[in-house]
Amino acid sequence: MTDLDDLDAFAALLTEEGGALLTSLRDLAPADELSVATRLRRDHPAPLVSAALTQARLRQRAVAKFGAEDAARMYFTPDGLEQATRASVATHRAGRFAEEFGVRRVVDLCCGIGGDAVALARAGIAVLAVDRSPLTCAVARANAEALGLGELIEVRQADVAEVLAEVAGPARADGTDSTAGTDSTTGGGGGDGTDGGGWAGALADPATGLFVDPARRGARGGGGRGGRIFDPEAYEPPLSWAMAAARTAAYGAVKVAPGIPHEAVPGEAEAEWVSDAGDVKEAVLWFGGGSPGRTRATLCSPRGRPGRTGPGANVTLLGTGRPDPEAGPVGDYLYEPDGAVIRAHLVAEVAADTGGRLVDPTIAYVTSDLPRPTPFAPAYRITDQLPFNVKRLRALLRERGVGVVEVKKRGSAVEPEELRRKLRLSGRASCTVFLTRVAGAPAMLLGHPLRDATESELPS
Repeated sequence: MTDLDDLDAFAALLTEEGGALLTSLRDLAPADELSVATRLRRDHPAPLVSAALTQARLRQRAVAKFGAEDAARMYFTPDGLEQATRASVATHRAGRFAEEFGVRRVVDLCCGIGGDAVALARAGIAVLAVDRSPLTCAVARANAEALGLGELIEVRQADVAEVLAEVAGPARADGTDSTAGTDSTTGGGGGDGTDGGGWAGALADPATGLFVDPARRGARGGGGRGGRIFDPEAYEPPLSWAMAAARTAAYGAVKVAPGIPHEAVPGEAEAEWVSDAGDVKEAVLWFGGGSPGRTRATLCSPRGRPGRTGPGANVTLLGTGRPDPEAGPVGDYLYEPDGAVIRAHLVAEVAADTGGRLVDPTIAYVTSDLPRPTPFAPAYRITDQLPFNVKRLRALLRERGVGVVEVKKRGSAVEPEELRRKLRLSGRASCTVFLTRVAGAPAMLLGHPLRDATESELPS
């Protein structure tokens, strides 16, 4: 266990002395940690120094999710940081609640350290953030205050089932029981004695939404890491309970693992897969809004050419029910659909958008004869197509003076690092090598990123 598992140790970080320590440790280098800890313990209590050092390390790690400015002010626990939603993804979801659905208040069940609550509040939404862990709630409350959002975020340490029973309105017109799933086994810790702060019956108002983020990892203990949970009914609370809870609101959302099978998605829900900079982060089941029964893929900070949306802007691809695209010969251009597009089963939409076809019926690479860049799949100009043969590839790349190789693979057992070692290249030119299958046979495709639709800007 770490010092941050101790509520008293965390409270000490919120004092003037604790804040000063954290400020002094903002740029702490890992190599200096031992000497700095020894020096600080001369003037400060050892538990406080240990907690501050742990928090400083977490803040440095948090920059990747929350950005340097917020990470330097926020507070974290090891589990809380690992399970927190990346800020760009949380901002997208908050935007849907506020702008698309007109939601003005959200009940955030299983709020963790408050990352989603922060994004919702910044979108102008009042939030009731609920978690059963006293420490987690203390951290979420501290984050709301540190970021100047305390007036919009109420943090309550309570059983999520009890809170759901409190905020649920009368039975829905469709016959759904507004108190569905209020089994007391879904949470723990009890309430904090508050009167609800005006949230009683809030879900009867269509401007109040509900968000549930079940824990998908076991808690850490004894110095170990909590393992990922693959059975949705082993989530805490179970996925079936979370979906029943979401149905009690006019607009409800449940965050789930991106690997959720499509057959597990209820017919009345919209399933949205979200990636950030090409890395799939989560899936969300939307109830009461969006496009029920359909899938969508949203790319935050999409790779490749953003087109008319502007660099770094989010883009969304909505399913149209197109049949799977046919496979055909490799053309001059290759498109690498984003992972969210693949998870959402929307490769057919990318193929239609680019006028393309698959390189193989089982591989999610799209190829075309003309360049038609799309924000949903980085594009490459293909220069060579070869059967898989390392010696032949090495000879060709050396002949062209290639020393920098980006290796991508789909449908190949070869590891990119292993291939790079075998190539032993030393030139200055660069190249992208795709290890894949073409018409069922192992193949290598060589190319360069297509950065613009004009041939004049393509590498020779």
